[in-house]
Formats: sequence, C-alpha cells, structure tokens
Amino acid sequence: MPDDIYKNKLILVVDDEERMARFIRLNLEHDGFQVIEAYRGMQAIQLIRDRMPDVVILDVMMPDVDGFEVLQLIRENNQVPVIMLTAKGEEEDKVKGLELGADDYVTKPFSPRELVSRVRAVLRRTDTSSADGEGVIDVDEHLRLDFGRREIWLDGKQVKLRPTEYRLLYHLVQNAGWVLTYDQILSKVWGYEYRDEPHYVRLYVNYLRQKLEKDPANPKYILTERGIGYRFMDYKRK
Repeated sequence: MPDDIYKNKLILVVDDEERMARFIRLNLEHDGFQVIEAYRGMQAIQLIRDRMPDVVILDVMMPDVDGFEVLQLIRENNQVPVIMLTAKGEEEDKVKGLELGADDYVTKPFSPRELVSRVRAVLRRTDTSSADGEGVIDVDEHLRLDFGRREIWLDGKQVKLRPTEYRLLYHLVQNAGWVLTYDQILSKVWGYEYRDEPHYVRLYVNYLRQKLEKDPANPKYILTERGIGYRFMDYKRK
C-alpha cells in the first residue's frame, strides 16, 4: 500500500518546547502531512476532541500534566494512535508508555526521517482497510473470530481490540498451527523497520492473552515457542 495515501493525514504534535514542536511540524509538513501543535497537556486533550487527529506525537516531559497522564486521559475514550517522545536512555519511560497504551515511541534526539517513518508505520498498522478477512472462525466453544466484520467474541461477549492487537491476532490466526518468529511477526504487524524491537511482540502478545485467555499465565490460544516466537493453536485439528 503506497505511503502517498497517508499524505494530508492530520498529526497533533504535543511538546512544551515550541522550537521542538515547530521543528517536528516543518518536517512532517515537508512530507505532506497536516500538523497542529499543542504546548500543554490539557490543550492537547481539547484539540483531540475538537480536531480528531489521525496520530498524536506526545512528549513525556510536560509542565502541567505529564505525557503519561495525558496518554491515560486520551485512552479513557479515544484510540487515536500515540507516539511518545522519550529522553535518550530512559528505558522505563518506553515500557511505561507502551503499557499505558502508546503505539510507539521515538527517543530524543531523533532524525526527521526516523520520525516520519514511525508516523507512516503507525498509520499502516491502524489502517482499517488492512488485515481484513472473510468468514467466521469458531476456534472452540468459547472463542469466535469474525475477521470480515472485525469482531472478536469470547463467551458470547464482544472483545474490543486496539488496531495493533487486531493485526497481531489476525496474522497469528492466519498461520494457526505454524510458528511465527519474532522477525516475521514484527515485519507483518509493525513493519520491516521494527525488526530489532522484539519487546513489542512480547508486550502485545501479553495484551491479547489478558483479553482472550481464561488463564493468561497458561495460555491455550497463543502459545510461546521459547526463543523463537509464537503460534496460534491449530483449531482446525482440535
């Protein structure tokens, strides 16, 4: 799918350093994106409600409400993709952001090309036209998957998945019974540029297990192949 289709998407840049926000805006506009800026956390929340951006780029260090609190407020009722900006070497910030619902992070200092690449990758993952399938899959008496309608049902109740969770589940199920390596999963779900980020896979597999497995510590649907990757249960042979 050509990246050109993502041009003119609206990006919200949230950074209290106006010079940094302007630097990011100019580089994104150079690649054809529309960009709006916010310099305070609550200003960002209001802009998300009013303008409904396609992606939010959110700095962790904010003076009124920090980036993590802003992210929590966003996730209370909005699934807009969020890319966190973190300080170099702050590994705990990266993990915390992903656990709170961020879709990606970029470490300062960063190159303009890296940021644009991450924005496009997030847009690819959240594109509603991708990772669609046909037909209903009854994995067992508890789990029903309808990729045509983009609906997941567990014990008769619909399970809400975020776009990246959905894409991960889709690719695992499409290869049910087969082991997908970390590299294969990263390439299919996140994109080739994420090949050195295996922690994304582990984190999102954990998210899916929390939502789909009765006992996430002893999963029956998404199985670990230690040191290699994951496989979805071979429901066709159950």
